[in-house]
Amino acid sequence: MENFRIGIPSKGRLAEVATELLGEAGLKFRRQDRSLFARVRDMPIDITFLRTDDIPVLCAEGAIDMGITGSDLVQEAEVDVETRMNLGVGKCRLALCVPEETEWQNVADMKECRVATSFPNVTRRYLEANGATPHLVNLSGSVEVMISLGIADAIVDLVETGSTLAANRLKIFAEIGNYETILIQNQQKRQPELADRIVRRLEGVVIARDYSLLEYNIQRDKLAEAEKITPGFNSPTINPLEDNAWCAVRAMVKRKEVIDVMERLDQLGASAILQTNIANCRL
Repeated sequence: MENFRIGIPSKGRLAEVATELLGEAGLKFRRQDRSLFARVRDMPIDITFLRTDDIPVLCAEGAIDMGITGSDLVQEAEVDVETRMNLGVGKCRLALCVPEETEWQNVADMKECRVATSFPNVTRRYLEANGATPHLVNLSGSVEVMISLGIADAIVDLVETGSTLAANRLKIFAEIGNYETILIQNQQKRQPELADRIVRRLEGVVIARDYSLLEYNIQRDKLAEAEKITPGFNSPTINPLEDNAWCAVRAMVKRKEVIDVMERLDQLGASAILQTNIANCRL
């Protein structure tokens, strides 16, 4: 039987993200020079290095079994693949942007305007659904300068911080959608047990990145209040200390909430409050 194939971007930031995720999930490989394939150690899996834009199409056509790509690219490709999981990285917005001085009140006012974008399918669907009939200028790469060049009246592009828009004197007129990096699978679902095993491994990494392990000591008469602050994933782990008036607590806490939780525990009288990052987990 042919090895299971996972397609990842061949270069760029998303390539680094995909390689790191797979490595942390135990799918370790080494790419030789500019080779298009790499074998995962100790598993019947081949990693295929592809253009990010091509991954949704190649997954749908069966050239690869799974792929790591952007959800925006899947929507743009209009292909039939299954999204197995969100990977929690590469979050961005696709937005309709116009010059700062534009006085349009809503999308329907943009009748027959010129819109530059590298997402023509998503853009057309959105504008037509909102009563506009655009002339699309389909471009690859950066589109922010197309208005100043006189090529377009508006653009549709991915937005992260908005600093590039400000530099080009543009503003967000409407948000089309929110996107992130995802794991997709071909609908044929070849080698389903292996595919599920890969998903579980990646889930362990993604969940671990969102949580920290918090440990602290608390007086028993304050334990109920402490458990409200740190309920844990299912429940906290409670262990007795040599001093029977005290106990030790361990609980998973959302990483973005750790500082606030530690302050609340400190105010409650907890001591020896320790945060430990989690590299991997199974829940």
